[in-house]
Amino acid sequence: MEEKKRKAAIEAILFTMGDAVELNRIAEAIGEDPETTLETIRKMMKDYQKKERGIQIIELDHSFQLCTKKEYYDDLIRIAKHPKKPALSDVAMETLSIVAYKQPVTKIEIEKIRGVKCDHAINKLIEYNLIRELGRLDAPGRPILFGTTEEFLRNFGVQSLEELPAINPVQVEDFKAEAEEEVELRLNV
Repeated sequence: MEEKKRKAAIEAILFTMGDAVELNRIAEAIGEDPETTLETIRKMMKDYQKKERGIQIIELDHSFQLCTKKEYYDDLIRIAKHPKKPALSDVAMETLSIVAYKQPVTKIEIEKIRGVKCDHAINKLIEYNLIRELGRLDAPGRPILFGTTEEFLRNFGVQSLEELPAINPVQVEDFKAEAEEEVELRLNV
């Protein structure tokens, strides 16, 4: 298949599917090998980066999605008349951070780290499609395991979990010391 037709086919697939599509599925659909398909997608991504383009192709964990560029969000809102997604509360952000860095993780593990119940935060994160159930832990009670979604990657502008910022070990020690002081204060009261 010539490159122009490959590009058109890939564009049609990504536009129609809406969500991210795995590279191998795209290659299979257009009858090309994954390497040629990836090369074509990379060229398309470069073409879409031009300022006069309103769309882009993003990569999410070895999958690709056609979407609008961020700078045109306000224009879309005016036409769609939908408000921006609500911002996450501090509690939800803390819970999401724990899930992102510790996944797969159970609710009990999250609550142990945070020191408080997190039912509401987990439910909100599931509602916003930022986390999902990955299965169940093979342990008594078979607790649910949680992990992040493609929507999480999309919203935080990373292609994979490996791109998340590294946790500073000095900060971790400071947080531990603060938590221990807080626990000690509670016990002395």
